[in-house]
Amino acid sequence: MKCPFCQHPDTQVVETREVEDATALRRRRRCAGCDKRFTTYERAEVSFPAVVKKDGRRVDYSRDKLAASLALALRKRPVPAEEVDAAIGRIEQRLLQTGVRELESARIGEWVMDELKGLDEVSYVRFASVYRSFKDPAQFVHILEEMARGAQVRATPRRSPRSTRK
Repeated sequence: MKCPFCQHPDTQVVETREVEDATALRRRRRCAGCDKRFTTYERAEVSFPAVVKKDGRRVDYSRDKLAASLALALRKRPVPAEEVDAAIGRIEQRLLQTGVRELESARIGEWVMDELKGLDEVSYVRFASVYRSFKDPAQFVHILEEMARGAQVRATPRRSPRSTRK
């Protein structure tokens, strides 16, 4: 592999580790020419389904477009890059598990919203407002009320069965 800094053709792998979700290998490399270090990732080559847009166009799936959408929604929010990468990995896993050759972009958008809801609720509202084309403040209020109901359900403690002592 060529060095990205000096284009020297000889680089040496210094360290190899599996990525957290075990879907890729992370390799630290050292250039024999300039002695700089850099990281590469090795993933299995898989065939993702084509994405069918709202207007009927079919485009190839793009990890970069998915990452850019998440990055835009998560801009200036305290979410670690590792969590974003893991979310992208889960979305891609769902894509592969569908087993179809084509998939509507709307379904991917829903999966992104599911992931954002778990990562950061503010980012979820940002993405949902653009993705669902909110036209008025009432739509924001509706989604915030929906989130508040979900938070109340999560905050309600479960009742444990009473033990019967004799």
